[in-house]
Amino acid sequence: MAREFSRTDRVGQQIHKEIASILQNEFKNRDPRLGMVTVSAVEVSRDLSYSKIYVTFFENDEEVMKNYLAILEENKGYIRTLLANRMRMRAVPAIKFVRDGSLSEGIRISNLVDETLSKDKERARNAGRSLDEDEQED
Repeated sequence: MAREFSRTDRVGQQIHKEIASILQNEFKNRDPRLGMVTVSAVEVSRDLSYSKIYVTFFENDEEVMKNYLAILEENKGYIRTLLANRMRMRAVPAIKFVRDGSLSEGIRISNLVDETLSKDKERARNAGRSLDEDEQED
């Protein structure tokens, strides 16, 4: 019977869990400059030698986010050491931090949709009808 998840998926899930815990608990004490960071995904290579860790920052300023990513990249050796202490593997994958822009992109798209809806309602009011009446006719 085939396994539901491959080994790389299971290792990726474990790395995701451990890195999230490390960043929230242990790393905050070492470098307090790092703001609120969330691990959104982890990709592990098939040979388990490399991993990309996608992180999301709760900041809107592009310069601050670049600074946070630089802090993580500077300390990836220390973070990998902490990860090695928590995981039972012969060799822990090399890590690379990548900014995940999907959350900020989703918020941007949501704001554009809200803005468009409010403009449509305003145009409908100016034309003397409401959008709700148009929807009921359909």
